[in-house]
Amino acid sequence: MTEKSKAVSYSRVSSKGQVDGFGIDRQEASIKRYADQNRFDLVEFYREEGISGTTEEEDRPAFKEMISKLLSNGARTIIIEGMDRLARELRVQENLCVYIASKGIQLISANTGENITKAIEGDPMKKALIQIQGVFAELDKNQIVRKLRKGRDKARKENEVTKKKLTLDGRGKCEGRLSYKETNQELIKAAKKLHRKPRHGKRLPLLTISSKLYEMGFMTSKGKPFAATQIKRLVE
Repeated sequence: MTEKSKAVSYSRVSSKGQVDGFGIDRQEASIKRYADQNRFDLVEFYREEGISGTTEEEDRPAFKEMISKLLSNGARTIIIEGMDRLARELRVQENLCVYIASKGIQLISANTGENITKAIEGDPMKKALIQIQGVFAELDKNQIVRKLRKGRDKARKENEVTKKKLTLDGRGKCEGRLSYKETNQELIKAAKKLHRKPRHGKRLPLLTISSKLYEMGFMTSKGKPFAATQIKRLVE
């Protein structure tokens, strides 16, 4: 039986939250499956955790350690799940592939079974196909960035709207905003009416006023009844 060739596994995720489950574990399972089917003995597993797909090799601790050990442990093959796990930017992909090839190391994609190093060195068509994969990986990365940016913009706008809602702070005003007295006359009118002393009897307690206002639909931006101190400032 032919002796297995030594290889190492290289996985990368851009977020620490992807280390378990969907990210690193999935990549390593794919790499192990390819290695078993193609008679590779995985002697090391390298994990690049929290590293962006646009990061160059000098800023990848696991990558640098891997290359250093590969030159001394007899392994000459790196297996990745796919090119987007190596890098999501075409320029960075090409730089890393050239760097790996310059060390006499071959790079294999488990998803396609492609020997990336040989393809780049000897077959213009395969090189073009790999570059196309890089273009799509970069496009995918840009779409993710765009979605994240839209999400942040939406959250910021919603936050601004929330601040404009009439949430009282310790001084009876929204932080950097107008107070209820300046912006919600209906609430003030209702609170003062409830607080007004009847001809016979006592004023309603502040918390009772708060409860009645809540029943009328007046509440904080968090959907809670007002505190007694807030009611006191409203009726002053």
